[in-house]
Amino acid sequence: MDLPKTCQFLNEAQSRGLRMVLVTVCGVEGSSMRNPGTIMGVAEDGSFAGSLSGGCIENAVVAEAIDVLTNGAPRVVRFGAGSSYLDIRLPCGGGLDLSFHVIEDTSFVQSCLASIEARTPFSIETGPGGPRHVPNWHQAVFDPEGGEAIFGHYPGPDLQIIGHGGGVEALATMAAAFGCTARILTPDERLIQQLRPRGFAAHLLERTNQTDLLQSDPWTATVFLFHDHDWEIDLIEQALTMPHFYLGAMGGRRAHAFRNEALSKRGVSQDQLDTIRAPIGLFHSSRDPHTLALSTLGEVIRSYEETSWAPDV
Repeated sequence: MDLPKTCQFLNEAQSRGLRMVLVTVCGVEGSSMRNPGTIMGVAEDGSFAGSLSGGCIENAVVAEAIDVLTNGAPRVVRFGAGSSYLDIRLPCGGGLDLSFHVIEDTSFVQSCLASIEARTPFSIETGPGGPRHVPNWHQAVFDPEGGEAIFGHYPGPDLQIIGHGGGVEALATMAAAFGCTARILTPDERLIQQLRPRGFAAHLLERTNQTDLLQSDPWTATVFLFHDHDWEIDLIEQALTMPHFYLGAMGGRRAHAFRNEALSKRGVSQDQLDTIRAPIGLFHSSRDPHTLALSTLGEVIRSYEETSWAPDV
């Protein structure tokens, strides 16, 4: 979830006329907190965004990046096991190969942000010419000798929250704090008035069959938080036909049985019904809105992390 924030930081640094270095995790030996392809941005004033190790090596990484800006040559540096930094050890006992490249292409950051905004997969390629934005997702490749690499990035999770009550606001707030985007559909006008001033995309549901408001892509989690389950049947039926990696609905087993029966009468297959997460969340019987939101967001993120995205998505 650091990728958008890191790119936004680089964009702001660029707008201030600062030179910048892109630091990329290219190789991992043993256990590590971050996966290959994770990036960190460092500006010439020493400010940075992104995390590569949970705080163990960031100061050394910044110092290395500033040295790259001074000398200009890209490099690959090992941290942790096998590193020349004898006084820096990763608590996990592993090793990280980090590449350092000065960002020379002024369009690089804007191209990355455009892909993030459009929710389209893209890749970042690094080499002698510096970092380069590449359209579409590409399989990870790293050449430690030449320091060249390419890593693909998929859009982050987007929550489409449909319902009413305190759980809707709590889930939208937690999702935003975590770094997800959130879109809300609700029949509650007061809830919309509360959320829109805070920057949330909140839309009024005026009818139970207003399925035209639904939007999703393969990286969308659609969450139904209705106490009145008559509101959700048309919407769930349509949402099941749209791309998503998660679809969950609030309510106990009795409510879900009613839901399944109503959807089955509409012609929804058992295979489709089996994909609905209900009762929703990692832990059930949560009546407090904030506990319900935490339980639901945890399940959504776990599902996102466990999904194997097809290369041609």
